[in-house]
Amino acid sequence: MKTLLVVWHSMTGGTQQMVQAAAAGAAAEAAVQLRLRHASAAAAQDLLDAEAYLFATPENLAAMAGLMKDFFDRAYYPVLGRIEGRRYATMVCAGSDGSGAARQIERIATGWRLQPAAAPLIVCTRAQSPEAIAAPKHIAEGDLQRCRELGAAVAAGLALGVF
Repeated sequence: MKTLLVVWHSMTGGTQQMVQAAAAGAAAEAAVQLRLRHASAAAAQDLLDAEAYLFATPENLAAMAGLMKDFFDRAYYPVLGRIEGRRYATMVCAGSDGSGAARQIERIATGWRLQPAAAPLIVCTRAQSPEAIAAPKHIAEGDLQRCRELGAAVAAGLALGVF
């Protein structure tokens, strides 16, 4: 059985909703074990024990969340040269753009020599005021469906041996 590791962080619930939707999509694939790890608890061994990854983060100040960066800082060198060629996908919950966080993760994945399984999935909540940015997020059903489809696609690729 192959493992899909989901490393995530959420501050206002948006990214967590996206992860739950992606996990629901991936769970339909019986031949793939799904392992969800909050960024604060994820470790290098989790990466070594999985064949593919889904990284999910809010975008804060045009960058990935600090706890996601902390995860990558802790895990980067211990797995360097040991996970090359594995597939990954990225989900970003952003207020207006999301591309900064997606680019940061792409650069880290390039250093690890990971291969993208899909283009980054960015959900923009349009939160622009301090109150809206700090408020709990509610992700629209259409965006949650895209997350389910991404989770299902990555899991299916693992199960079929496509990657």
